[in-house]
Amino acid sequence: MLTYHLDPHAKTPLYEQLYRAVRADIMSGTLAGGERLPSKRQLAANLRISQITVETAYSQLLAEGYLVSEPRRGYFVQRQLAVPAAPPRVAAAQAPQRNAPEPVCRYDFRTNIVDNGCFPFSTWARLSRSVLSEYSDRLLRVTDPCGASELRAEIVRYLYDFRGINVSPDNILVGAGSEYLMHLVIQLLGRDRVYALENPGYRKLYQIFAVNGITARPIPLDKQGLRADALAASDASVVYLTPSHHFPLGTVMPAARRLELLRWASAAPDRYIIEDDYDSEFRYASRPIPALGELDRAGRVVYVNTFAKSLAPGLRISYLVLPDALMARYRAQFSLYSSTVPSFDQHTLAAFMRTGGFERHISRSRKVYQARRDALMAALDRELAGLPHEVSRSEAGLHLLLHMRSGMLEGELINRARAVGVRVYGLSAYYTPPVKPPRATLVLGYAGLTERQIDEAAALLRQAWDGR
Repeated sequence: MLTYHLDPHAKTPLYEQLYRAVRADIMSGTLAGGERLPSKRQLAANLRISQITVETAYSQLLAEGYLVSEPRRGYFVQRQLAVPAAPPRVAAAQAPQRNAPEPVCRYDFRTNIVDNGCFPFSTWARLSRSVLSEYSDRLLRVTDPCGASELRAEIVRYLYDFRGINVSPDNILVGAGSEYLMHLVIQLLGRDRVYALENPGYRKLYQIFAVNGITARPIPLDKQGLRADALAASDASVVYLTPSHHFPLGTVMPAARRLELLRWASAAPDRYIIEDDYDSEFRYASRPIPALGELDRAGRVVYVNTFAKSLAPGLRISYLVLPDALMARYRAQFSLYSSTVPSFDQHTLAAFMRTGGFERHISRSRKVYQARRDALMAALDRELAGLPHEVSRSEAGLHLLLHMRSGMLEGELINRARAVGVRVYGLSAYYTPPVKPPRATLVLGYAGLTERQIDEAAALLRQAWDGR
């Protein structure tokens, strides 16, 4: 009887997983020419899937000539395929070395994902129809390069109410994703500067800076965030920060350190701070920490945020808050650029914010993610009770840290987890250059997993790491 591990949670449909598995066995010779396959009913019962799934997979294999169907006899591997039968087994010492197939990933603790099930589809659809009716052909006209005025006005209101930032719509620049906006910031500030980045920190930024020919300086952190003394000792004139919830350590920068960094920026006329407020909406124990931009009185903070975490990555809507001087430079030098976000999407988002939908959505999502965070912390403590470990008690964000003290190295933990179908990520990969951490620490994002999936994944991690 054929036995395959099919993942019902994978993006690839079950029938396609089965089709690929059977085809691979045919091509490798594991299933020889003329060999009879199980009936649809038998294979469906063995794999615990529907007969329709098996029938669809078999039909595809028939269409491509891998199988033949004989009435009242069943399905057989095509004899004419020039695929040699699998060679007889040889002793382990003589067996050729082959790379083991990548295990199927059933549970992925990635950090760059949200639960699309939280998205308010019905509300968004209703507002989309309303926007089409209200704006009609105006949606087809060229939008202000900085974005639709209605959306910029709603962003200003939101920033004042929830982040304490008091700016004008004229300071807002809407763009298609934070990566695109970072390219714009680099053009505004110049490529001939040295940029400082948190270490550990957001690795994609190094790629963005490298593409732009930027010199980047990794600056170490302490318990309060990026070290101001190390920044002052460097030759950097721009620093990128995640002060409200550091990625990936989760540190919340205290007010004293924020003021120290603002003093650094004000000490020279060409210094700037780029504040990335990427998941500030998701704070579970108290009101979100005020942004660094709220304390800025000298126009030295470039604030960047995105709707990728709060709504959906696929919307590709992010925004900058530029100081007056930088916005004037943008208007003078870069206004030839068209807005990179469709007018229809901007007006729909503006209506969503104006009618209170965004605030209600954040409130609901916060409850969902808090429950998942609590479920993950409880599951790890329960399943790993026999292994020395520590779970970071993060009060914000969509990920947490798991410090393992069982003696296993980070790479071994990752590989063992992968072998049982769980994908976890090591903290060492977020350092520049990558370092061997003093202890094995894993970065676990929980937004994309349900509470049931979290429990199942934690049980598999115990199985992988227990060693018994």
